[in-house]
Amino acid sequence: MRWLGIIPLAVCLLSCEKDPEIIDTPTEAQLMASLTEAPNGFPEIPFPEENPFSIEKWKLGKRLFFDPLLSRDRSISCASCHQPYLAFADDAAVSPGVENKLGERNSPSLANVAYLPYYTREGGVPTLEMQILVPIQEHAEFDFDILQISDRLVADSSYVKMSQAAFERDPDAYVITRALSTFERTLISGSSEYDMQLEGSAALSPSARSGMELFFSDRTSCSSCHVGFNFTNNAFENNGLYAEYPDVGRYRLTLDSVDLARFKVPSLRNAGLTAPYMHDGSLSTLQEVVEHYNKGGESHFNKSTLIRPLGLTQTEVGALVSFLESLTDPSFTQNKLFHEDE
Repeated sequence: MRWLGIIPLAVCLLSCEKDPEIIDTPTEAQLMASLTEAPNGFPEIPFPEENPFSIEKWKLGKRLFFDPLLSRDRSISCASCHQPYLAFADDAAVSPGVENKLGERNSPSLANVAYLPYYTREGGVPTLEMQILVPIQEHAEFDFDILQISDRLVADSSYVKMSQAAFERDPDAYVITRALSTFERTLISGSSEYDMQLEGSAALSPSARSGMELFFSDRTSCSSCHVGFNFTNNAFENNGLYAEYPDVGRYRLTLDSVDLARFKVPSLRNAGLTAPYMHDGSLSTLQEVVEHYNKGGESHFNKSTLIRPLGLTQTEVGALVSFLESLTDPSFTQNKLFHEDE
């Protein structure tokens, strides 16, 4: 299990009049374990050979993640749209970028982003290192250039010192993308009530347990797409959200009509914290999401054959909502290692 609870441990030991400087700071071995050990039932965190984990990289990446100097007008940071208490998602349908410009899509959670095989909702970016460039260049996000970000960092002696410690070079595009991706790969969430139920250390509520049975049943087929430890098959589907889509989805990448209005299936982990939902943030609550699937969605020629009227009662809809809420992981969202200045 990942090593958590640094702050509670500190409080406990301080009551015994230990040295607070020793107590408050985890050893490098403890920090390494906390950031690199996967939860039970999860694969090993896939740090790539060309960008292995180091504490120095992680610290630099964390600082960059919360620093608005990455945006052209220094108004927003990565954390502006990916907030720790919201499982590194946002509570806006579409997050504002520089000058309050709005893009087209809802900000997804970064929980377990290390395990994704590709990035963006149409899957056009193959690595996390490359994905870092997307918000930097997007006019409705950072609207900037990574070379100019590098210039800003080089002018800051503290960033130069951290970059030299992590990479033995001054902060450049290579450093920025590798450090940020190292931090993001440690955002692992796998200690929800559902996980504790699997481990036998806690029990779901009766409603959530009923919802779990429905979720994994052939009657709903929820787990056909939301499968495995991360509750996604990472495929691209049309879920009948609209009869006509303003956003063409994966078609933007492939220009193939079979991909029109198809989007990457998201993970459901921490879904209770990541409202609003869908690629455009058009559904406000989990209740609305389940009702959408219960009704069978709108007619669209690319709609998945799994999307059909389910005939669930209101009690069953509520049970499914309860189960989805059981995927919330407070130990992840409240872990101070992933918060600014901690």
